[in-house]
Amino acid sequence: MAETEAALRTLARNVRAARTRAGLSLDELGRRAKVSKGALVALEKAQGNPNFATLVRLADTLGISVSALMEGPAEARVRVVSADAVMPLWAGEKGGEARLMLTTSGPAPVEVWRWKLEPGEEYPSHPHQAGVVETVSVTVGQMMLVVEGTEHRVVAGQTATFDGDAPHAYRGSGTETCHLIMTVHIPPGPGPGPTA
Repeated sequence: MAETEAALRTLARNVRAARTRAGLSLDELGRRAKVSKGALVALEKAQGNPNFATLVRLADTLGISVSALMEGPAEARVRVVSADAVMPLWAGEKGGEARLMLTTSGPAPVEVWRWKLEPGEEYPSHPHQAGVVETVSVTVGQMMLVVEGTEHRVVAGQTATFDGDAPHAYRGSGTETCHLIMTVHIPPGPGPGPTA
């Protein structure tokens, strides 16, 4: 429980700092991100339990990565992250999950995600800010990548890339669990970059 409280405090501090850097009021951030002012007030007070979609909308609106909202200050020059040390940010109804492993620092950060999708399990993603590029690399099984309504089968050993500012979804297909690595390439934003 202490880890969850510490994570909420870090998230609260990072959202408040990013909002301040962007010069946005709570009302304006809420309007742009489609998040209620009450939810933002609670979030900045380290209360509540924001879902994954809310975090993505806030990060996109603020022009930073999801992990920049969640990470504390960098501790070392080299970071090694174990999947079991990172809590899933999305859990599917059939056992699938998404874990944000890390985000590179710099003016154009890259998020590295580990995904697991069960057959028939789907995660629909809203479009990201213009300039975001995603890749999916399937390591085991197969998936259906749906971009603007068009399905693209991606099997073990294949990598696909697409512009993330279009509606898209990831769906497990075939008969076995699909494991994939996803990267989200975030364009440089105005002003200071993420604090990853």
